[in-house]
Amino acid sequence: MKEFAYEPSHWVPFRDTEVLDRVRRIRREDMTGHPNPDFRIQVLPAGEIEFLWIVDMFHRIKTAADEGGQVVLILPNPNTRYCKVAHLINKFRVDCKHVHAFAMDEYANEDGVIAPETWRLGFVYAMKQNFYHQIDEDLRPPEDQIVGPTNGNMAAYGRIIEDLGGADICYSGPGWTGHLAFIEPDAPEFQAGSLEEWKQMGPRIVTLSPYTLAQNSLHGSFGASGDIALVPPKAFTIGPAEVIAAKHRVDNHSLTVAGTATSWQRLMTRLVVHGPVTPLLPTSLNQTLRTDCYISEAIAQDIEPDSDKGY
Repeated sequence: MKEFAYEPSHWVPFRDTEVLDRVRRIRREDMTGHPNPDFRIQVLPAGEIEFLWIVDMFHRIKTAADEGGQVVLILPNPNTRYCKVAHLINKFRVDCKHVHAFAMDEYANEDGVIAPETWRLGFVYAMKQNFYHQIDEDLRPPEDQIVGPTNGNMAAYGRIIEDLGGADICYSGPGWTGHLAFIEPDAPEFQAGSLEEWKQMGPRIVTLSPYTLAQNSLHGSFGASGDIALVPPKAFTIGPAEVIAAKHRVDNHSLTVAGTATSWQRLMTRLVVHGPVTPLLPTSLNQTLRTDCYISEAIAQDIEPDSDKGY
């Protein structure tokens, strides 16, 4: 068969063909090895990953309450599993006055106006509905400790977290572009002269990648219908600095299309876990940090053609 050579489209942020060819060949059994012993990779069933996330979050909240301390969480949204954390809080009667939770990102319009928490498709709305309002009223923290970005606080967002002693945990999962939160590899607002300069960048409004529009248009909150026009064009996000400053990180790789084997994450997981650490693959930052990286069996599945399946 005659070979056909081509470069990745200029729209693709990371285009090193040698690295792409290498990571495509990573097999399921080779996924967990890594030169950094603090970057701990496990391949698990998707249900077990959800269970570990719920347990980790509840354990941090309960332990801090028992010790009379505080806990500072950076949370991705929307996430219905927070309802299960709230159920445990209610079941074990954990007073959450010590809990501080920050949304890691939120949508914004073309003028950089951040969506209000009353917008039903927004991340802060989801965080309040799935977490805060599910906690029994007498156990809830003060509502001003469940924090989302606004145009009023965005300039100080990183400092607010820092003034609390930094985040105890940052939960995340890579997007189609390899973004962490909405730290996009191709956003002009995150262009830097070096990796070290990029690592120091904090929260800001960013232009979303076309691939992120496509990814999020497949989410149920936008109708899971490919409606790229419905996804806002910009967003507010934490920066690499907040990820690095967190005391710990949990990175989850388990996104498939409606529970099927189809996933845009299978290649990107290999890139951000076993590719170079670069702003072109923002989640690759976790490779250099103390991180628990959980990869589902579906995402660890070998990358192979399946022409019979089509889409």
